[in-house]
Amino acid sequence: MLGQFNMDSEAMSTCKKARAEATSVVSSDRLSSLPPEIKGGILSHLNVKEAVRTSILSSTWRDAWANMPEISLREGNFTRTKFITLVDMVLLLHKGTIEDFDISGDKSYHDEFGRWMLMLSRRSPRPVIIKLNSGPWYRIPSYLFSIGDLESLDLENCIISLFQGFKSLTDLSLENSSSRDMDIQTLISSCPVLTDLILTSVEGINCLNIRAPKLEFLNVEGEFEDIKLDAPNLEVAIFSLDHKAKACQSVPIAHDKESYVKQLLGSLSDVKTLSISGSVFRKYLTKGCILMKFRVVFHRLENIYLGIYIWDQRQVSATCSLLKNAPNLKMLELWVCMPL
Repeated sequence: MLGQFNMDSEAMSTCKKARAEATSVVSSDRLSSLPPEIKGGILSHLNVKEAVRTSILSSTWRDAWANMPEISLREGNFTRTKFITLVDMVLLLHKGTIEDFDISGDKSYHDEFGRWMLMLSRRSPRPVIIKLNSGPWYRIPSYLFSIGDLESLDLENCIISLFQGFKSLTDLSLENSSSRDMDIQTLISSCPVLTDLILTSVEGINCLNIRAPKLEFLNVEGEFEDIKLDAPNLEVAIFSLDHKAKACQSVPIAHDKESYVKQLLGSLSDVKTLSISGSVFRKYLTKGCILMKFRVVFHRLENIYLGIYIWDQRQVSATCSLLKNAPNLKMLELWVCMPL
């Protein structure tokens, strides 16, 4: 009986093993038989290097990576040569639409950049993030601006020189880049559905002119001599200005002799959140507010973030003037700044 029991146990074990192997084969076949776009979606959860390696699994997975809808190319530990090869291969051999594209690196790729942008423009991505931080600014070629369905653009270390915008763009972020007054003005005004705008350390701009009817969020940091704002739906405004601005009046707008910051604050009467920092900006605020009261009331303003020198009576008075004109204020955060 014991011998029979052992034989039965071995038989049962063999059967279980066979069933497990059969299940594995069936599961494998099910995965392999998935449509290309489903396989591409699965591989999007891997980085590009790992996704490309799946091509060795079987013939059915050989080109599955070429249908990935999201492409994120991070230089990481790649050598420059290997990273160039990877980017070229992905952009050249990709078969479908690239819905999301993200590339970043700390080495210089100026010789390859134009080629990459040309290949990318043919894939019609919607969000695009380009952060290649080494060397001089990368000049954005016209190819990129031919992408009609682009919805989000995040650029770093680039030169913006163009005369058109994006009809579907809702989010624009420029960081540590370069442009000119007219170019940036044209870009912003040519994006009719733009809702979020971030400009951080964009050189070459003296007068920043923002005309964006749908804009809801604005974050501006840098050096400007003047700011003109026409954004009736703006809800969040963040400003940090230094250095280039001079403590003098701006070019008069409609015969208004007040400082440009006072004009700017007048155009912010409907914001819900206002943040102001930067030594020169505070000087402007002081000069514009200490001599006369605000002409506007910030009925919708609920949150104020403000950096001031509390031992400077003029800045304290200017802050009080601002607060008195915000009857629905819910939160106030003051940053105490040290004198230079």
